Parts: sequence; C-alpha cells; structure tokens
Amino acid sequence: MKNLYRNMESVFETFTSFATFILGNSITFILALIAIIIWIYNRGTFFNQDIHEGFRDIIHGLTFLSLFIIQKSYNHYTAAIHVKMNELIASHEPANNSVINTESKTEHEIIALSKEYNELAEISKLESEIEKEKQDDLNPSK
Repeated sequence: MKNLYRNMESVFETFTSFATFILGNSITFILALIAIIIWIYNRGTFFNQDIHEGFRDIIHGLTFLSLFIIQKSYNHYTAAIHVKMNELIASHEPANNSVINTESKTEHEIIALSKEYNELAEISKLESEIEKEKQDDLNPSK
C-alpha cells in the first residue's frame, strides 16, 4: 500500500511540475490570449449583448490570462530564490550540501530533511536554554 501511495505521489509531483512549467510559459500565455481574442471575435452577439454580459466576458478573459501571468512571475521568483539559496549553502563551509537543489527532491525526501532540521532546532533550543541558565548562575545579580 505504501508503494502504491509513493508511486501516486511521484506521478502527481511529476504532473504538477509539468503543469507549473506549462502554465508559466510565455507561449502558453500567447496561445491563451489568441484563444480569448478568437472567442470574443466569434461571439456574434458580443457587441449586441447586454453590457453586463460584455463586462463579465472581459473580466473572465482577464482573470484567465492573469493565471498565466501570476504563474510566470512565481516561477521566476522561486527560481531566483533557489539559485540564491544554493549559492549560500555552497559557499558556507559547514553547511549540509544535501539541501542544495531541494526543489528537485520528492516530497518524501523534503519531509525527511524537515524532520532532521526540526530535531536540530530542538537540540539548539535546549542548548541555548542550558547556556542561559549557566549565565544566570554565574551572574546572580541579574
């Protein structure tokens, strides 16, 4: 059952990566714009219909196109963030290089890394509390 779930997750991750790439592509935006222009042009009653219906059609078209614009900017932004993070990780000597290109890892691998870093955060928190207690013991005047 776990293997079936992992296989489904892998297929879904592949699908979402592909869909994200397609929706953020400028050619897809141009094709969608052409489709909307053809749709509005071929509606014989577009200019004869009620003004509310005309506004509704325009708003739906703009909303549809905004999906592609938002996805394109999101892809650009996340790619830039990933490059910056990879540079910071690679340039820091004691950093764990297994987190470079985390965006290409599966969700299962990311969850495992996240658990590892949560454990490190808890250990660091405990160590800082112990250090604070030691400082308080050394400086009783505070």
